[in-house]
Amino acid sequence: MVYGIDILKWPGFNQAFITSLVITIGLTLLVIPIGKRRPVGKPLSWGEAVAGATYAFAVMFLAYGVVPHQWLTHAQNELLWRADHIFIGHNAAADHQYAWLPIDVTLAALGDIVAVVIYAFFLGLQIFMFSWWQKRGRVKPAELPTSTFGRPLVRRG
Repeated sequence: MVYGIDILKWPGFNQAFITSLVITIGLTLLVIPIGKRRPVGKPLSWGEAVAGATYAFAVMFLAYGVVPHQWLTHAQNELLWRADHIFIGHNAAADHQYAWLPIDVTLAALGDIVAVVIYAFFLGLQIFMFSWWQKRGRVKPAELPTSTFGRPLVRRG
């Protein structure tokens, strides 16, 4: 007998969370082709500045508002990661390998930790994108020839 799994009805799959995550990452990385097309040092018009600020706000709203909210809603409702379910700790099952711990880590706390990881991921991606935008168009300086000892050869003059 073959058992079919409908991935769209599986409790680990949440369309709202996955869609918001993919759209947010896509909109964040869309800056790369825009930055490659835009000439470095070209001044912004007023309209371009407003459009860029609105775009940045929308992406940050998705990254720090919608995606973590969708994850927490999914964890609490579909996955049933509630505070009364112990993940690790002394109130877990007696044969659990972490039953000796003096603290309890509930599934709700685990869901919150995943939300913090989502925040950290988007913060790191945002910092990377800001850094990439500022460094685009820079030319790497030519390397100086080195001596046999590995020191650069510089002519005094």
